[in-house]
Amino acid sequence: MDLFVVIALLVIVSAVFSYLNARFIKLPGTIGIVLLATITSITILIVDKIDSSIADYLGTLAKNINFSKAVLNVLLGFLLFSSSFNLDGRKLKREMRPVFVLSTLGVIISTAVFGCLLFYVAPFFHIHMPLIYCLLFGALISPTDPVAVAAIIRNSKLPANLETIISGESLFNDGIGLILFVIILEVARVGEEKIELAKVVVLIVKEIIGGIVAGVILGYVAHRLMRSVKDFQTIVLISLALVMGLSVLAVLLDFSIPLSVVTAGLFAGSQSINQDNKERSHEALEKFWKLVDEILNTILFVMIGLQLVNLPFVNNYWVTGSLSIVTVLIARWLSIMLPLTFLRHTLKVNYSNINIMTWAGLRGAISIALALSLPNTPYRHLILSGSYFIVIFSVIVQGLTLNRMINSASKKIEE
Repeated sequence: MDLFVVIALLVIVSAVFSYLNARFIKLPGTIGIVLLATITSITILIVDKIDSSIADYLGTLAKNINFSKAVLNVLLGFLLFSSSFNLDGRKLKREMRPVFVLSTLGVIISTAVFGCLLFYVAPFFHIHMPLIYCLLFGALISPTDPVAVAAIIRNSKLPANLETIISGESLFNDGIGLILFVIILEVARVGEEKIELAKVVVLIVKEIIGGIVAGVILGYVAHRLMRSVKDFQTIVLISLALVMGLSVLAVLLDFSIPLSVVTAGLFAGSQSINQDNKERSHEALEKFWKLVDEILNTILFVMIGLQLVNLPFVNNYWVTGSLSIVTVLIARWLSIMLPLTFLRHTLKVNYSNINIMTWAGLRGAISIALALSLPNTPYRHLILSGSYFIVIFSVIVQGLTLNRMINSASKKIEE
């Protein structure tokens, strides 16, 4: 199946699911799409037991998509740029302390807690995985997904400061999560004794510093170019070239796509490209990127659901999935609670918001893409199935009940 046919089928399926949700189911967009795609994939798996030829035909689309590369190297750049470009820079500046702590220290704590808990608790359920692979699982599942978070909290009743903290954290913590993932994967591959500290330091510096510097420089250049013209078509093309250029450079030079694109988006979005009071280029560009975000969100979550077709082990791994869900929620809660306890005077975040921040920390496509990128080991299926269970639970269950938790917390505060 050639590339155009795959893209065409993907857009058609996305349009059908989006219509069914908007016309009949009427759930929030992302949740409805994931639910429909998941039901479709499970139906295909059931049909496979009756007539494998039908299931093979229906699953052709999913099997022709390299999900990991499509997410990490293509879609991620566009979606992160859109989220960061439309984020209020002034609000982010006010909440920068908790955002920074949660997106760095929080991810490290969550990875450690998740890995250790899984390592010691899993054997009680006859699941055996070495500690290094439990930590690897923790590294890929700990960062909250900016795409899933943005899609869900857009329609939530979160207080403005919490919305900024959760959105900002999700934008920045992917860079830290990816670096942790690469380091732990390398340790798992060569062993603790053979890992070189110098290489780890170079990797961290290249990923973080390289990504941020590239984002600032190209973001500044693109902003100056957009500001120098009034033709909106040219402005849109420059913004698209910025995202694509950063994504290609990041792959070629081995620096962080998330950090570079987020930095460029924040830089370009926080400074208006309007040349006078009558011109509205910046506002129009914001609307353009919101539209791109919504369309790609729909396609991405259809891809997540359809990838279940490639997982014949779903029926056998429900214990792993259930245990992973509980473990990641505990790790998320502690990764917020511990920094707030020891840095409460610096962060100035209310303890009553911890449960909301825990429940709003959604996981999505990035975790699945990283799990799919794992080499073939005896533990790959355990990690992959656990990631799918967490993501589906995260988007559908946490997404549907987030507003209920917010309302419940608000009533307790009023009482």
